[in-house]
Amino acid sequence: MRFFVVLAFSVCAPSLVCFADDHSHGTTERSVQPPTVFLDKSPRIVAYQLNRLDSERLLMVPRQTDDVKYIPVYEAILSRDGMSPQFRHESVAALAKLRETSIAEETLAALGKIKLDDRQGKRTAKVLAEMLLDQPVATLSKNKSMLQETASDAKDPFLRAVGLAALIHIGDAESAWAIASTDDASTLAWIDAVGLVPDLSQRDALRDHVVELIQNTESEKVRNRAITAMAAISSQPSETFDLIAPFVADPEYRSAAVRTLLRVPTKQRPAKTSQALVATLVDLAESTAPAQRTTAEFVDAMQLADQLMAAVSAEQVKSYRSRLREVSVRVVRIRAVEEEMRYDIPYFAVEAGRPVQIVLENHDLMPHNLVVTAPGALKEVAQAGAVVGSAGGWNDLPFVPELDSVLAASQMVQPDQIDRITFDAPTEPGEYPYVCTFPQHWYRMYGVMVVVKDLDAWMKNPVEPANPIGSNRTFVQAWKMDDLLGEIENGMKGRSPDIGARIFAEASCQGCHQVRGEGGTIGPDLTEVFSRFKGDRAAVLREIIDPSHKVDAKYAMHQILTVQGRVVTGIILNEDKDNVTVLENPEAKSPTVIAQDDIEEMVQSPNSMMPKGLMDQYTQDEIFEMLWFLETADPNKTPAP
Repeated sequence: MRFFVVLAFSVCAPSLVCFADDHSHGTTERSVQPPTVFLDKSPRIVAYQLNRLDSERLLMVPRQTDDVKYIPVYEAILSRDGMSPQFRHESVAALAKLRETSIAEETLAALGKIKLDDRQGKRTAKVLAEMLLDQPVATLSKNKSMLQETASDAKDPFLRAVGLAALIHIGDAESAWAIASTDDASTLAWIDAVGLVPDLSQRDALRDHVVELIQNTESEKVRNRAITAMAAISSQPSETFDLIAPFVADPEYRSAAVRTLLRVPTKQRPAKTSQALVATLVDLAESTAPAQRTTAEFVDAMQLADQLMAAVSAEQVKSYRSRLREVSVRVVRIRAVEEEMRYDIPYFAVEAGRPVQIVLENHDLMPHNLVVTAPGALKEVAQAGAVVGSAGGWNDLPFVPELDSVLAASQMVQPDQIDRITFDAPTEPGEYPYVCTFPQHWYRMYGVMVVVKDLDAWMKNPVEPANPIGSNRTFVQAWKMDDLLGEIENGMKGRSPDIGARIFAEASCQGCHQVRGEGGTIGPDLTEVFSRFKGDRAAVLREIIDPSHKVDAKYAMHQILTVQGRVVTGIILNEDKDNVTVLENPEAKSPTVIAQDDIEEMVQSPNSMMPKGLMDQYTQDEIFEMLWFLETADPNKTPAP
């Protein structure tokens, strides 16, 4: 766990910069001068001045809610890529006050100005859409006519989808469907709205309409998108599987169908349909050209085939496996989950001595790798990898140590990149951990490769392996501040600092932070954290539950793409007209210097590197126990009763 720190870097609000200063780990403090911006000029000149500023300097521009001249500043902050939610919420509220409008109106207006022709624009539009749909239903309902107009008449398809999702969210799904029925463009916008609706029960209520589109439309595009939309609907999973499975045989719909079928829980896949689908998928594998067997679509299809083998008789499985081995190795795709510092697959099985390929996809904003180790060697390999550093060890790979316990390893995979590692599984059955060896990631980012003698027998009766670091925790709830905010005062009563200290250590917080002289030194010392937050329990709790709510621009993570195609991720220590100096990881002996002329693109992330979901395996009582431990640890503060 990281607390007010980007996993390996300090992340503080402007008022807390001094909190990180004593823990800079040898880095130099950036000296950034506030810009001079003339807000009394023409709108075009003001916009030009603001657009030239990076995010850190933009936030230094004075802004107040008592003069309309500050409107361009708030507009720039609201629509700037990489801004943390704190500043976006501040800006949209300020614009609503200055213009005497509503937050919904201002959010939609900002959305309408976003260009969706690049990755940054799409990312910002998604954030603004989530902000709009996060508005209380009662508040959003006051803007119903505006939402209807957006859903019906907006030129941009994404904006129309947002308007339709908002109508559904406020309980007017009937109007949304009436709009969707006018033409194909409206139908497509409605389909895209399904996945935007934040409430799962509301999405499930749309199922009949989505099924109708799949079965009755004459448009291939509409059917394809509707098949994809079914993945966002959780009700009637068995019926969904039966409905979508036949489309796998059609090349036009195969990719969408396979992705949706993979989302259906394993136990909800009807056996008869599964058996027929395995035959289809094996035929597909044999008919696929060798050059196409490394595509994402093929990997998805083979993963589905592998999962469905458990529904097939032992004799058929043997035949299918034999045929698949002639055309492809066993492929397991593992993704790094955005913001959560974990793999999406906690374990998988392979057959002893057989070749296996692991495809690692990184959808997080930090670099990650995957190293397969001998049983019981996870911690040793991870800690030794941090010592090796970026210089490289095993097969010259960064952060992978030269140890016999390293069995296979990927490259350090940068954000939005992929790496494949192919190797023969060990001949000895057992539980072989895999782990990210980037410094300090091993606390959360690990899994187990189960090596078995008979893969198909295991898949018919899978046994979950032991947690490789000894944790027996399971998912409790995806906690949000709204779940806890009204319970804080009563929740803190009768707590024990000893219990809280145990949870602090178990949640891996102690690996990076000290409290009263015990713990790691990568993050700030938390002994006096309550003093620094002036005793505000809610503010301290928010930093744990919602770490990306408040990220100071000077401590934000940046992703830099060079003209040579290299991707560098880290905190910018210094930037001038010639170079950008980046700290890539906390244990780097020196920062990385990149010439400005070598930079193709530099993108700031809006997310803290402190993973979200750190407390999702803990109960509400346990969260308050840990909060009480931090409060009682502060020698300058007497905890409230």
